Amino acid sequence: MRAMWKGAVSFGLVNVPVRLYSATENHDVQFRQVHREDGGRIKYQRVCSIDGEQVSYDDIAKGYETEDGQMVVLTDEDLAELPISNSKEIAVDKFVPTDQIDPMLLDKSYYLEPDKGALKPYSLLRDALRSTDRVALVTVSLRTRSTVALLRVHDEVIVLQTLLWPDEVRAADFGVLDESVETSDAELAMAGMLVESLSGDYEPEDYTDDYERAVKAVVEAKLEGHEVQAVPEEEDEGGEVLDLLAALQQSVNRAKASRGEPVDEPDAGAKPAATKAAKKPAKKAAAKKAAAKKTTGAKSSGKKTATKKSAAKSAAKKPAKKAG
Repeated sequence: MRAMWKGAVSFGLVNVPVRLYSATENHDVQFRQVHREDGGRIKYQRVCSIDGEQVSYDDIAKGYETEDGQMVVLTDEDLAELPISNSKEIAVDKFVPTDQIDPMLLDKSYYLEPDKGALKPYSLLRDALRSTDRVALVTVSLRTRSTVALLRVHDEVIVLQTLLWPDEVRAADFGVLDESVETSDAELAMAGMLVESLSGDYEPEDYTDDYERAVKAVVEAKLEGHEVQAVPEEEDEGGEVLDLLAALQQSVNRAKASRGEPVDEPDAGAKPAATKAAKKPAKKAAAKKAAAKKTTGAKSSGKKTATKKSAAKSAAKKPAKKAG
């Protein structure tokens, strides 16, 4: 794992240098929007909803939409005045009983790894939390935003778990629950028997994501059956590389904007070195394809062919060679 944050836990006069790691990851199946005919990815343009014109990165600003639908455009100067914290301290505010924290407030989890020289104070804090059955309420700045979190013990590791703000938890306002319902002693006893009959221990390995496994099985079957769309390369402009460079530039601009720094649009006439380097293999590939078309009776090189018909011919030739 790669540390995403470095700082120190402070409680009293004790400082524990630590590194922060994301403790969870999402393995949810992600699909791409593609063209049904050839499998090409669907691309989107930045178009203004009012005038219908395409908008460049340097003309994009942050907007806050009010509850009544009004849009307030925020400038870089406005964002620069917002409270931003870059503190590297996890400051313990107080130690509270574990049962006082409603699980509904728990958000994201992170592992805290101590520096080599901080193993003793780290172990001291961990053992103190465990023996007193308490968690530490702390404030921490992650991605320039200060938030409330707690420190708790998971196995032998101290976990930092961010908390939702109280107004981020919705109220369960269901009128039907206000109606009075009476349950008989016999019904309650029967329900208790059912609970006992289904009681057991939680074993994480007993539960699997059936949907993810099924999707992967379908994908593997299509790969083995060669039911795969070969997306043609955009050799003329190096489309894939340009898309990546645009995504990276957008990420850099967003990061600068979040810090209130001016966003610079790269010179449209300047071509990045990565783009130039990416075009060379494309030209070579085009040359090889052209040579292959001119030469009759040449053996297949194993590369992707331009059409499904040529792919079918190549597949038909291979078994014949093996049989001979």
